[in-house]
Amino acid sequence: MTSNVPWLTTTVLFPIFASLLLPILPRDGNRIIRWYTPGICILEFLMITYIFYCHFQFDSQSMQLVEMFSWINSINFHWIVGLDGLSMSLILLTGFVTTSATLAAWPITRNTRLFHFLMLVTYGGQIGLFVSRDILLFFFMWELELIPVYLLLCLRGGKRRPYSATKFVLYTAGGSIFLLVAALITSFYGNEVPSFAIQALMDKPYPISSEIALYLGFLIAYAVKLPIFPLHSWLPDTHGEAHYSTCMLPAGVLLKMGGYGLIRINLEILIHAHLPLRSWLLLLGAIQIVYASPASMSQRNLKRRIAYSSISHMGFVVIGIGSLTDAGINGAMLQMISHGLIGAALFFLAGTCYDRTRTPFLDELGGIATRLPKLFTMFSTFSLASLALPGMSGFVSELLVFLGVVVTKQYSFFFKAVITVLGATGTVLASIYLLSMVRRMFYGYRLANESNPYLIDFGPREIFTSTRFFPPILGIGPYPNLILPLRNSEVLSILLPHPATK
Repeated sequence: MTSNVPWLTTTVLFPIFASLLLPILPRDGNRIIRWYTPGICILEFLMITYIFYCHFQFDSQSMQLVEMFSWINSINFHWIVGLDGLSMSLILLTGFVTTSATLAAWPITRNTRLFHFLMLVTYGGQIGLFVSRDILLFFFMWELELIPVYLLLCLRGGKRRPYSATKFVLYTAGGSIFLLVAALITSFYGNEVPSFAIQALMDKPYPISSEIALYLGFLIAYAVKLPIFPLHSWLPDTHGEAHYSTCMLPAGVLLKMGGYGLIRINLEILIHAHLPLRSWLLLLGAIQIVYASPASMSQRNLKRRIAYSSISHMGFVVIGIGSLTDAGINGAMLQMISHGLIGAALFFLAGTCYDRTRTPFLDELGGIATRLPKLFTMFSTFSLASLALPGMSGFVSELLVFLGVVVTKQYSFFFKAVITVLGATGTVLASIYLLSMVRRMFYGYRLANESNPYLIDFGPREIFTSTRFFPPILGIGPYPNLILPLRNSEVLSILLPHPATK
């Protein structure tokens, strides 16, 4: 579908250009800035919602609202953006989570201009990545969020935030090198003049050995973001030290960039390499689940425990993509949305809990439910959603992933049983580490920091920011067709041209 208005380009550039106005806003304390940034995010989200309701076609398997502008003609580099069901759902998630993150950043009073400037630039870069239809533009947007997130980590957080920020940038920049090299080889292969358009790369044949090498190069970059074991260790350190408004961005959006790239590049361009390697993806996903679940149980730091649970839950995304079945890929895509919502909500609640108790350690908490009943209600509900309680979004996404593994005919019964048992073990362990986290925080007779003057319950801002996550999480659970119609056309476009995947 086309439109006379360049809607997608506008959604990418609007928050970036809006961030440039922050330095010239009146210096009236932080009040104007704290209203300006959420206002821009809300306008951007309304624009995305308008595109969804008025211009997006659910039954189309082709790219919609495609916009192409010449950029660097000497290397055939164009600004090409487009939209399909996978992109649409992820930019909706990005708008929702980033708006919540700006509301969570309300208490920040130091370096507010720079902090909000970086959040808006990150917002534009994330939208740009999900709509990119040029592989060099994809890399450019992949890198655009790197320095802003690094600076966000440095500005606010714990005492070890410079270490965690440096670790984040080293891991992600290292992965980006593989992404750039693989993208350039893919674009130059067989051509004297490079072709960076993703559609053109989909139609280009590659020798299977070269395709596997390119696939692995891309996979290393995505493995850092997903994050796949053993390239995961930056995530607990980042979440453990960052301010909770910053934590909401990696948990809600940045981790999904890896899953999106694995589907958009590896499955669409390098599908013949995916076929012999997908069993290894299933094993990597299963290892990721069973490793991160016990690691989460051993964490004293509240945010590090939630971070390891994120690693475990993203393992289901890897398994779903590796299964290469209708149910599995739909489950992986739905898991990205579900975890983005639940993970962002849990980090917001963990941060507000720290603001009130002044401690991040579980063994220093206890009995705070009597003083903070609203926080207790919110935290308990989202913890239940995270452990895949039936009726919530996490349950249906993990169920589809399991079904995707079971129904595939490409593996032996023993292999499918091993993957299913390992995944189910992670689900059981999730109940243990999440419920024990809630018990140690809120139950018991010892009231942590009883004389603490900050130990007051949620106000209107916190209630609004946390409760706005309820409708999508509780809506997708009993009725996953709120999201699945967006994904079905994308899944069909991947599976139908390749009968061997069925």
